[in-house]
Amino acid sequence: MPVEGVTTEIHTVARKHPVAVPVKSANTLLSGIGTTIFTVMSALAVEHDAINLGQGFPDTEGPADVVQAAADALKDGRNQYPPMPGLPELRQAVAAANYRFYGLQVDWAREVVVTSGATEAITACLMAVVNPGDEVVLIEPLYDTYVPVVRLLGAVPRFVRLQPPDWSLPRAALADAFGPATKAILLNSPMNPCGKVFTEEELGFIAELVLRHDAYAICDEVYEHLTFDGARHVPLMTLPGMRERTMRIGSAGKTFSLTGWKIGYVTAPAAIATNVAKAHQNLTFTTAPNLQRAVAVGLAKDDAYFASLSGALQAKRDRLAAGLASLGLTILPTKGSYFISADFRPLGFNGDDVAFCRHITERAKVTAIPVSAFYDAPNAPSHYARFAFCKLDQVLDEAVSRLRKHFGAGPAA
Repeated sequence: MPVEGVTTEIHTVARKHPVAVPVKSANTLLSGIGTTIFTVMSALAVEHDAINLGQGFPDTEGPADVVQAAADALKDGRNQYPPMPGLPELRQAVAAANYRFYGLQVDWAREVVVTSGATEAITACLMAVVNPGDEVVLIEPLYDTYVPVVRLLGAVPRFVRLQPPDWSLPRAALADAFGPATKAILLNSPMNPCGKVFTEEELGFIAELVLRHDAYAICDEVYEHLTFDGARHVPLMTLPGMRERTMRIGSAGKTFSLTGWKIGYVTAPAAIATNVAKAHQNLTFTTAPNLQRAVAVGLAKDDAYFASLSGALQAKRDRLAAGLASLGLTILPTKGSYFISADFRPLGFNGDDVAFCRHITERAKVTAIPVSAFYDAPNAPSHYARFAFCKLDQVLDEAVSRLRKHFGAGPAA
């Protein structure tokens, strides 16, 4: 038992003569990463009661039958750990969708892994094949998760930049980015933020480089069903020679307008899928079983549902594009995704894209995302803003009305 008074004496001495406790620095890469631009701008939108056309989430819930399936599954007494790589019914549904939409023959038991969202899927796919010192080819502008994950794995990003306004593939620059150390290319099509859908000819050029350099392809295809103007999404995995070296990532959040569910899925050859599953095991281990069951229901929906997705969104794209163009902004082409980018220089705004997006949030009460946030390499374009059009028509109209009122009332800044 402690002797009375001794503990007090020790504490008194400690206060008079504090012992230096060494504190080692935390992870330098993570410490240097700021809060994501989507979080920053969404918080600013809330603060200023602005219409949030920044973060890409729909205003409406997804299909009622899919939501009901999730609610029913929550009460069916199967809420403990599901199988680590995913429930059989969802993996079977993913395999069936691969064949239904793209003619891909997939072994659901060996070649499909369910993840807690597509962002985890991207990380798991990179973990599956990348070693420290490997190089990964990345195409700018790009989703802001790509670069930090590549660097956290000790790999080296090699950047290739698409140029607005047409976002065509710079073939010579892409070929130069591949080399002896190239392990993979991370390809996003349809592309966020620029809405580019890679053509089959462009994909063929990419596939040839991947094969020549014995590399892997990690394909972020979360907007696969959201294409416009007759543009057709072609998975790189379907091209000759690519089946055994491609990881294809899909997202229930984007396909069913249920972004908060965070259900992603990876299709990959069995040898790679094994490593993807091991990465998933060490990241989140598994994913909510009721949501998995509901997504399986969704993937079995009829063709009319999937056909309606692009038609409804294309109308919203055209509605917002026309409104922004009527204000004087220059609208860049968008063939897929939730987003359009616009050049705001015609408005006479005196500042870069970060200042512009902050300005319209605070003054016009409309939030967008600065496109420079989607670049890591220096000298990024700084005069474009990204607007999400996956919103109710009345919300899009009100956003345009607020911008018109603001910029029509006097100088922008």
